[in-house]
Amino acid sequence: MARANATVEPLPNPLPRPDGEREQLERIWRPPSGLAIVSAVNNTYIGLFYVATAMLFFLLAGVLALLMRTQLAVPESDLLTPDRYNQIFTMHGTVMMFLFAVPVVEAVGVLLLPNMLGARDLPFPRLSAYAFWAYAVGGLVFFGTLFWDLAPRGGWFMYPPLTSAAYAPETNVDFWLLGIGFIEISAIAGAIEIVVGVLRTRAPGMTLDRMPVYAWAMLVVAGMIIFAFPAVILATMLLEIERAFGWPFFVADRGGDPLLWQHLFWFFGHPEVYIIFLPAAGMVSMIVPAMAGTALAGYRLVVLALIGAGFLSFGLWVHHMFATGIPQLSLSFFSAASMAVSIPSAIQVFAWIATIAAARRLRPLKVPMLFVLGFFFLFVLGGLTGVMVAVVPFDWQAHDTYFIVAHLHYVLVGGMVFPL
Repeated sequence: MARANATVEPLPNPLPRPDGEREQLERIWRPPSGLAIVSAVNNTYIGLFYVATAMLFFLLAGVLALLMRTQLAVPESDLLTPDRYNQIFTMHGTVMMFLFAVPVVEAVGVLLLPNMLGARDLPFPRLSAYAFWAYAVGGLVFFGTLFWDLAPRGGWFMYPPLTSAAYAPETNVDFWLLGIGFIEISAIAGAIEIVVGVLRTRAPGMTLDRMPVYAWAMLVVAGMIIFAFPAVILATMLLEIERAFGWPFFVADRGGDPLLWQHLFWFFGHPEVYIIFLPAAGMVSMIVPAMAGTALAGYRLVVLALIGAGFLSFGLWVHHMFATGIPQLSLSFFSAASMAVSIPSAIQVFAWIATIAAARRLRPLKVPMLFVLGFFFLFVLGGLTGVMVAVVPFDWQAHDTYFIVAHLHYVLVGGMVFPL
């Protein structure tokens, strides 16, 4: 009997425990089976659901990109009508930015952070489940509009007045506005979960300056989501109210301002670029030391660079609007800020290079390191083009050209998809 009792692991709390407590805990934490898996709230299941759904949207958006490229491959192509092409263009950008890039960042965080922090789960499992199901159901319904000719046509940025009731009276724009609202609420819920999880559920002895760099990256990003995403939620609410009730928030000839939408959208939109990039940078900061067999060079500098990039990203949004008639003083400020934000990114790149250089012996290049090297090349190339468009006269020439399209895809594909 004593030997049988010795095989039972003691609970961490030495006080007397109620009878049957261990059995109750084991029953609660038992993996669900069958259809019950859809009601799971454990971070492992929610994280896997999240990643799988985000990758599904990634593939769907890739199919839309192939349709666009096929249409543009030869002149006078009639594969897509102009209206359908505009719908596919809008849906490709929207799905990639709102249904893949940000959700997959949070998905990997939900999946990995508890293990990194020494926690059994995130602090609010049902909030994680709510965030996922709101995203999954809202995203699938939103994508389904493409099959009923109800997809929006105004570009993934949905600038008024092209999306106002006067120029887009159909319900296509309304589906976009409502769908994006639900998706952003889901993102904020996931961000709250991550912030509380990082700050309150770390293992004993894991102070902030001992956290993995990836946990720091997710903490910074979650804080950015909480501050940035309400702006786009407000913008979508204002545009929907304008369309439904005729209140002219963005109609210039009735006292509104179309640039108000651009300010609200890009106040969210440019931090979103770093919301997408910083978790990937955190992953690289974990992969490179593991592959090099040495500690990350400049841990504290890398953490400060993450925080600095997150902070500076909120002062850059107007560089998306250089061609809209912004006052000269504002142009100068945002141009300088757009160049300054390259410094934190450069600090991280040099820290990774220093880590590789400090390795006692270089190990054979394995698949993770090959992806990291691809990330280095594409992200640095995208960063160089980013510094170029931070120069106002050059931006005036390159605005809305394939140069900007290339910059966007170098940064997002190289800066996020490769590390992922």
